[in-house]
Amino acid sequence: MPENSLTAKKPAPPVALSIAGSDSSGGAGIQADLKTFQALGCFGTTAITAITCQNTTGVSAVQGIDPGIVAGQIRDVLADFPVAAAKTGMLFSAEIIAAVSEAWRTTAGQIPLVVDPVMVATSGHRLLETTAEAALIAFLQQATLITPNLPEAEVILERSIQSMTDMHAAARELQKQTRASVLLKGGHRLQSGERPGEAVDILFDGSNIEEIARPVLSTNSTHGTGCTLSAAIAAGLSQGQSLITAVHAARDYLHGAVQHAPGLGAGSGPLNHMWNSSS
Repeated sequence: MPENSLTAKKPAPPVALSIAGSDSSGGAGIQADLKTFQALGCFGTTAITAITCQNTTGVSAVQGIDPGIVAGQIRDVLADFPVAAAKTGMLFSAEIIAAVSEAWRTTAGQIPLVVDPVMVATSGHRLLETTAEAALIAFLQQATLITPNLPEAEVILERSIQSMTDMHAAARELQKQTRASVLLKGGHRLQSGERPGEAVDILFDGSNIEEIARPVLSTNSTHGTGCTLSAAIAAGLSQGQSLITAVHAARDYLHGAVQHAPGLGAGSGPLNHMWNSSS
């Protein structure tokens, strides 16, 4: 008798881990990462670093999780699940960064790690304590890929980035400083000048440099774009994609998630993370 299709065992999906903060509005952080993992065919696991009180108009409060608990989440997940890739988002404090760094160094082995160096929310609220900036910059050296936006890159490099030439130079400098591949996100800053109508990112892996451009979408639904992009890249890496393939696929996924945003909230609205699903 053929095995019932409802009870037949399916292959386990690849496992991805998000180490990030919780967003009560569901548009960014852990919530966005889990939605992205699910949409792209991964099983999502988490280590929550902080809890935020926020909606689309801003962040009203942040509470960091005990660093020992953050590290414990990472260790317990890695001890029981075949995590194939991970990402970090909001790390909040120097103490949490130290705990994450040590837990990752001692338990993760060669698992690819995407580090989104989150510092400030779209609303302007700080998601990283000022005293933690040096610790975060040092942690970047444990990454496979870092995904700073222009303001974050300016903090790391301590200089202004105002042109495509500046972006190319910054990507090279960031790679040399961290030894990680770099996806420098240009966002909208340059599109009105040198590249009208385009949002351009720079990908540099230490050997090859590439401009990745997508059309600018006229929308206010941009909450969680950085989290979503880094999670999508981690999802691709967990499935065995090359870095360049994972980055391009993630940019396409993000573009669709923004394009099909549900139009919720009075501020910077959330994305539609399930836009590519038939369910």
